[in-house]
Amino acid sequence: MATDAVPPPPTFGPECFLNRELSWLEFNLRVLEEAENPENPLFERLKFLAIFSSNLDEFFMVRVSGLREQAFGESAPQDYAADGMRPLEQLERIAARTQELVARQYRCLKESIGPAMVAEGFELLRYDDLDGPQLEQVERFFRERALPVLTPMAVDPAHPSPRYHNRGLYLGVMLEHAASDEIEALGPKRLFAVVQVPQVLPRIVGVTSTAPGRTSFVLLEDVVAARLPELFGGFDVKSWTAFRITRDSDLELLEQESDDMLRLIEDRLKARQRGQAVRIEIASKADQSLAQLIIDEEGLQNSGPRSDGSDGSGYSEVYRIDGPLDLTALWELYKLPGHERLRDKPFTPRLPRGLGRRGEDIFTAIARQDILLHHPFESFDPVVDFVTSAANDPRVLAIKQTLYRTSGDSPISRALITAAEAGKHVTALVELKARFDEANNVSWARQLERAGVHVVFGFLDLKTHCKVSLVVRQEGQGLRRYVHLGTGNYNPTTALTYTDLGLFTADEAVAEDASALFNLLTGYSQGHAWQRLVVAPNDLHRRTLELIEGQTRRAEAGLPSRIFAKLNSLVDHRVIEALYAASRAGVPIDIIARGICGLRPGVKGLSETIRVRSIVDRFLEHSRIYVFGPDDDAQVFLASADWMPRNFFRRVEVMFPILAPELKQRVLREIVPTYLADNTRARELDEHGVFHLLRPAEGQPAVRCQIEFLERRNAADTPGAP
Repeated sequence: MATDAVPPPPTFGPECFLNRELSWLEFNLRVLEEAENPENPLFERLKFLAIFSSNLDEFFMVRVSGLREQAFGESAPQDYAADGMRPLEQLERIAARTQELVARQYRCLKESIGPAMVAEGFELLRYDDLDGPQLEQVERFFRERALPVLTPMAVDPAHPSPRYHNRGLYLGVMLEHAASDEIEALGPKRLFAVVQVPQVLPRIVGVTSTAPGRTSFVLLEDVVAARLPELFGGFDVKSWTAFRITRDSDLELLEQESDDMLRLIEDRLKARQRGQAVRIEIASKADQSLAQLIIDEEGLQNSGPRSDGSDGSGYSEVYRIDGPLDLTALWELYKLPGHERLRDKPFTPRLPRGLGRRGEDIFTAIARQDILLHHPFESFDPVVDFVTSAANDPRVLAIKQTLYRTSGDSPISRALITAAEAGKHVTALVELKARFDEANNVSWARQLERAGVHVVFGFLDLKTHCKVSLVVRQEGQGLRRYVHLGTGNYNPTTALTYTDLGLFTADEAVAEDASALFNLLTGYSQGHAWQRLVVAPNDLHRRTLELIEGQTRRAEAGLPSRIFAKLNSLVDHRVIEALYAASRAGVPIDIIARGICGLRPGVKGLSETIRVRSIVDRFLEHSRIYVFGPDDDAQVFLASADWMPRNFFRRVEVMFPILAPELKQRVLREIVPTYLADNTRARELDEHGVFHLLRPAEGQPAVRCQIEFLERRNAADTPGAP
């Protein structure tokens, strides 16, 4: 498969770049700031605390594990990052910053959110605080639900140490025989043991409150810990602690060969639970000898002294937690029924403009005009309807669909099954390597295959990340093709919480490109002359550089110029260097980067015309919008790809143009300016890598872009509105 050449090393010095990993940690700080923000409803603050924890889990499982392999692996390359840091130095900086952020997260829980929850009638009880009726409830819960699934595990020469599951919550216990000499034959006097806190049970166990109007609960680990003497009969419990191991969970597939990618993915999913440990979270009050036993057993780095008397490596993979471990459990509170005033106001997405004419089917609407969809403010239902209508329409002959991340009960996958069972030609490109959605995609791939769908998995060494749906329909004496292209996944659940853009079109050139793309994915067909779509890894990197350099030449010629990019991450050093060159030529550049940004803005003589912002708010900003040129001269693109090496060189991605004048103007006059006007949830990046929350200047109205989009949706639903 012909691809863009992998770019050479940076030509700018390391001082011109921000570190990728530290930049990601600053993104997670912005998530934490939303948890700290008292302007957010209380349950939404809980949600952001949980997201902070789940984000950090993935960061350690993927990014930190990769750096760890580079730093300590015997044959791993000791590559410098673009900013000049070696892997071990990055690990040290990551550990120091993460320790600060985790401490701040728990201060937020203890000093801010916790008291606010108490004021709203919620109380977390310790086991020792339970009264008689509550103890009876907990006893019944333990006997009926917990005890049957608990497995106490001793660790001695006859019982080797268990392989702790990735992100599983465990209780480590130091035991001592209640009697000594007469039962010496049973084993050593002191014994280490573990109990896994069951993941199949709710982490938060509700109990009846003694006070009216209050909601009381106790943590599952406290319930289990109170029964440790019973679980280990004949022993005294000398000490115990909760702990949690995070493991390397990135699927390494690029160097492997397999005749059956589906089987390969299934095998690697089983191995994921057994990866190398990269972090341990353990209660801050844990007995040091007990804690060190687990740390040493897992081979984790610890900056403090080790049990054998040696020193650690200079950084620590041990996180002492002053509070409940694994705050992703807060999702259980967030999902409690009722308490609507403690959440963001619900909303109903409206139909996109151009749809909804009485008696008009979706294909007639698309044939009449291109249609732009802005999720979640506009409904994702038309995307589902596009596929389900195609499945049921006797004039539709074929459906071709990419599936990257699907919902558990995917209506789109079910529609593809219906279409195949009806005899239509249905092809589904299922990306089995969609990180942490592999198991769900494996399940759907099996179901689709059984129904007669032609299921393909793309390339072993490339992820298929583009979002494309193609419908071939008999109309009159010929065939017409209809296409949906998107920046986000075909997942109705995440479409309610992610901001994304999509395009319906019957443009013949786009349709020809979409057909060629599926031929490339299913049959490795090459040589197509792309008319509208820009595809990675073929030419997206080259084309992006050309578009940036085109604005540089305009500025150098004294012509108006402009670059706007809204994306998740900006990392690719060649693109950053091209942006620096454009800035030196005087091109005004606005970047909205939700997550990582390796570019230093506002540096004199380097990036003075570049402004970088990040928006973290109620919805996850996920759309990618690229604008090159000012006003009516602008070229407007949407894409599935960020400006990262993995998107340019290791994924199949699509960037597609917005050609219809009215849709192009909507992006340029409505969507982009609203994002740039945000002075409430936007943060601006300084040259040192620090984001600063924006606030309205005196006399300036407060603008929160996501609320603006919601209010426009409401206004459009008002009778008499245009």
